[in-house]
Amino acid sequence: MALDPADFTKCCKNSGVLMVVKCRKENSALKECLTAYYNDPAFNEECKMEYLKEREEFRKTGIPAKKRLQKVPTSM
Repeated sequence: MALDPADFTKCCKNSGVLMVVKCRKENSALKECLTAYYNDPAFNEECKMEYLKEREEFRKTGIPAKKRLQKVPTSM
């Protein structure tokens, strides 16, 4: 099944409460896609290295990555 993961979101928005029944095909495709990434050792290693880099930066600065990436106002 080569469906775009956005198809599941679109189906759910259009189906409302009946999404459980109407979006089975899209849900299966989404699960298949996510499982492929979950089982990919290279992707797992990439995520681990990104996490370790962010953790190291947090330990140095004490500022979470989310707050570090926010723009600081230039005029005060």
